[in-house]
Amino acid sequence: MRYWLLPFIPVAIVLEWAMPHLHLLVFLAAALAIVPLAGWLGHATEQLAERFGEGVGGLLNATFGNATELIIALSALHAGLFDVVKASIAGSIVGNILLVLGAAMLAGGLRHREQQYNASAARSQATLLTLAAIALILPAAYNAAIATRAPQGLQSLSTTISYVLLVVYGLFLVFSLITHKSLFAGTASEEHAEEQSPPWPIPKALAILGVATALIAWISEILVGAIEPSARQLGLSNLFVGVFVVAILGNAAEHASAISAAMKDRMDLSLSIAIGSSVQVALFVAPFLVLASHFLGPAPMDLAFSGGLVLSVLLAVLITGQVAGDGRSDWLKGVQLLAVYLILALAFFFTPDPSVS
Repeated sequence: MRYWLLPFIPVAIVLEWAMPHLHLLVFLAAALAIVPLAGWLGHATEQLAERFGEGVGGLLNATFGNATELIIALSALHAGLFDVVKASIAGSIVGNILLVLGAAMLAGGLRHREQQYNASAARSQATLLTLAAIALILPAAYNAAIATRAPQGLQSLSTTISYVLLVVYGLFLVFSLITHKSLFAGTASEEHAEEQSPPWPIPKALAILGVATALIAWISEILVGAIEPSARQLGLSNLFVGVFVVAILGNAAEHASAISAAMKDRMDLSLSIAIGSSVQVALFVAPFLVLASHFLGPAPMDLAFSGGLVLSVLLAVLITGQVAGDGRSDWLKGVQLLAVYLILALAFFFTPDPSVS
């Protein structure tokens, strides 16, 4: 964990209180403050993973790792920044399966010539991501073709799809934790098992999770308030900031945990964190935010993402299914995933802000 970034927590709070007009400084301080907090959160969930096994551990890591993104998204949702919320959802899905998994495969492949993992578990999660891509494509297609004739239909469609996705995610938890948990169990090599220090007591891990989550909620409010003016000052679109900046910050915990697991030759845990996190964002976080917008937002949010966001998710899901489907990984696969992520980032960087005429 990057303890040297911890001073940015009080710095962000002081800047927001004393100099709120310095939007870019507030944004940068809050962004840097999120990183060590996400690291705390990730490390605490790793300790819980040591006690409950790699399948449950990966789920816990993805859940608490996504807590950062969920808190940031809820803050943006309350502020009515639906474009930032949708961009951060798509960016989180894309970032986890391209950036986080790519970095993990690269780091693990540089230390180990070839690594093995359960291909059936990887394929089942990749199939769920394909389902998520379909769930994003159809509302976007409806919005483009029919919404002008039936404007209320888009919201009803989005709400109904959200319920379907939540049910599917619940059933996936039953599949991965109860009926087919052996597929997701994974195996840690004896060599690295001996190197592990005893895991933290559960109360200590839960206490750190609670403190980290509370601080992330506070800093996220500051971060979200500075997004739009900072983006304008930097000449970046809200879309680029949401897809890449906010999503990368939210994925800090997954980055640390997935790369660490891969370097320890625990690719089952690494994939469970990276792909599992995208599955959770697509099937739980996104529909949850749509339903929450009815109570928190100034207006209900729909699932009609822009064409660029939908295409990015679809392309990321397609290449991840190909790369992760054979049960083995090496450093070149990591490079391929990272290259796709970089290409998508460049495309969004050179896309003008639609809100600017």
